[in-house]
Amino acid sequence: MMEILAPAGDESCAYAAINAGADAIYLGLSAFSARSSAANFDWQSLENLIARAHLFGVKIYVAMNTLVKNSELKEFVNSAVKAHNAGADALIIQDIYLGAYLKKLCPQMCLHLSTQAGINNVLGAQYAKELGFSRVVLARETTIADIEKISKIIETEAFIQGALCTCFSGQCYLSSFAGGNSGNRGKCKQPCRKQYKIDRRGFEEYAYRISLSDLCVGEDIKKLAQAGVSSFKIEGRMRRPEYVSAAVDYYKKLLDGSACAAQFSALKRAYNRGNYTKGLAFGQDRSLISSAVQGHMGEYVGVISVESGKYICRTSARAGEGDGFKILRNGKELCGAAFGERVKGGFTLKCSIRLKNGDKAFITTDNSLSKNLSSVSRKYELKISAVFACGERPVVTVNGRQYTADFDAEASRGSSFTAEDFKKCFNKTDIYPYQLVYGDISVVGDIFVPASLLNAFRREVYAQIMREHCPNGSAMCSQDISLPNPEPLQKNDKTAVIARSLCGVKADIGILKPDAYKGDLSPLLKGFPGEKFLYLPPRLTDGELEGVKGLLQPFDGIYCGGNYAVPLARALDKKLFAGAGFNLFNYVSVDMCPADYKVISKELTTAEAKPLARFNTFYLTSGDIKVMDLIYCPFGKTCRDCDKRNFYTLTDGDGRAFPLRRYETEGCRFELYNCAELKCQNAFTGALKVEVCPSGFYARNSKRGESGHTKGHSEKPVF
Repeated sequence: MMEILAPAGDESCAYAAINAGADAIYLGLSAFSARSSAANFDWQSLENLIARAHLFGVKIYVAMNTLVKNSELKEFVNSAVKAHNAGADALIIQDIYLGAYLKKLCPQMCLHLSTQAGINNVLGAQYAKELGFSRVVLARETTIADIEKISKIIETEAFIQGALCTCFSGQCYLSSFAGGNSGNRGKCKQPCRKQYKIDRRGFEEYAYRISLSDLCVGEDIKKLAQAGVSSFKIEGRMRRPEYVSAAVDYYKKLLDGSACAAQFSALKRAYNRGNYTKGLAFGQDRSLISSAVQGHMGEYVGVISVESGKYICRTSARAGEGDGFKILRNGKELCGAAFGERVKGGFTLKCSIRLKNGDKAFITTDNSLSKNLSSVSRKYELKISAVFACGERPVVTVNGRQYTADFDAEASRGSSFTAEDFKKCFNKTDIYPYQLVYGDISVVGDIFVPASLLNAFRREVYAQIMREHCPNGSAMCSQDISLPNPEPLQKNDKTAVIARSLCGVKADIGILKPDAYKGDLSPLLKGFPGEKFLYLPPRLTDGELEGVKGLLQPFDGIYCGGNYAVPLARALDKKLFAGAGFNLFNYVSVDMCPADYKVISKELTTAEAKPLARFNTFYLTSGDIKVMDLIYCPFGKTCRDCDKRNFYTLTDGDGRAFPLRRYETEGCRFELYNCAELKCQNAFTGALKVEVCPSGFYARNSKRGESGHTKGHSEKPVF
């Protein structure tokens, strides 16, 4: 069965999803959620929602998709077990090894591997299944061809609507290194949505250079269905109930063939950044980057004309009192505006900035739409019959199940109890979404039923019906948790270096990061005496993987930040160096990871990383800090005019310069590096150095004469 999966940042969004007909809802708890800025759910609100959702056959998936420190392990595992026992249909986990541990601890627990784990090819999917996951939430960058292959291996969930991250899933550290707010910990401050310029012709002006449009696959949801996708995911746990409702309604109707322009219009008015893109599953389109508009731009309604000092929008589009608008001039955001009054052929706008003829108006707040969407209410039908007899306990049958009161009906004391009295009482459904259909209400004899007792009986019957839908279908897990013992601490004196050429490099382990994954790479290894590893990007298509295999002959192993590297190294009988992209954050994950060498997360302080020291662990100590993997062209694939340099400079509004590296697999890929070089102390485990950016870059581009150095997270923990 295919499901429409809706986001819920709070209860109002969850109930909007249920009322709109969602098949499943994903949400976060107050802790361990990748959307920590959302209201999220406490235990009582979670249990209440699970009961109501299950009443309508709607599944609840609890997202616990953040990275977990040693100090948080006990709470994380306890929360996961508690969520399962509360009736959650599945847990969404980012840390693949913590997920594997949970599965060993509680085999009946259903686990979905978060998009943050970056599953995008067959090998990664096979590994997730091997470790006990039932479903993978596909990386947004997965191609339609690979989606079809993966869907034959394991159940798949694919994004169809909502915000797109500019970085490959789970590999973004820009917010983390810019201000200590880790996206991997649910604290992302979205620096990618700010304005930047790039030192390439045509891109020198400040604009939203790495801010992506919102995803909207639209009719292509049918292609995803044909590829075998089981769950169609709407992004948006930070968005309003009307967005959730509009998105669910649009895609439900697309799947059943009844969608029309009205549903798409409602969706655009609810939220639309950049007029939408089909995303990377179907190949990069020209609308992927929203360089002119960062936020919600709504739906285009018309062109402004200035007449007798009034700003008139001549249009047949629907608009009314209280509606809000965004004005664009020459394709760029200018200002906001409000509905004024109706005039012949359109309406006027109120605006504090002087508008011009030709400015374009987009409606961003539609009051009537919001009211219509919020008025939809889903009801659960109760077929009710009852028997009341003097001296006997009343029996009410609801949908075939009997409920018996804890009191006896008495002989009449004057006014007699009737079937209408019963209905008048049971019509009070209180907070419950029940719709009543009455069968036979039998009242035998002249009886009296105290109103207070009948009301209490009704409340208990309705509450019991709700509770019956709350328990998990699988067996509960024991809440008596004991964590495994960590492996003993051991010092590693080796040094590893990542470089674009290993010629002249001095280290125990050399990791080659070539500018192009083709041809003979052996000249780049000339004279290096240590162990040689080939750096593989965290995202490779199945086709690219086949090409890479032919490059590995002169190498001892693979260095990679993607989970797919584990089965790849195993199949090729090569050593594995688990890179920083594995996000090894705690001792459970470090000890379960089967790699020969492992990089401890670059978001941990030296104090936090020290308990993870093993004979084969490394800590990033110096050089270039990669903060993003871009799986798209930031220049909009304007290949004909491209100078195809290896390095560009991305500069923010404060003048900070970030190296932007271009390299080639089957096509161009880009990496973004931090604006300052890392230099920190490490005395407990192997040192990892990265020497990829051009020599002198940081000195040339340091801001206001600063050194261009940073200690990274070695001393300051991420939030």
